[in-house]
Amino acid sequence: MQQGLSINAMRVGLKYKLVNYGEVYEFEILKRISDNNFLLKDLYTLEQYEIHDLVRFGRGDDFEIREM
Repeated sequence: MQQGLSINAMRVGLKYKLVNYGEVYEFEILKRISDNNFLLKDLYTLEQYEIHDLVRFGRGDDFEIREM
């Protein structure tokens, strides 16, 4: 099985799918806030949030980031 991306490998303007603890998020990167934090826009709700909001409770066994 192929590994997903690390957070610091993501790029502004691209779309990604993140799975963590059974939750699936699809988003576009709007801007880089720091080396390991980005401002995101959810592709369905258009809500904006930071990647740290998605991983603040840790990374589950299913944690994976893929470019869409």
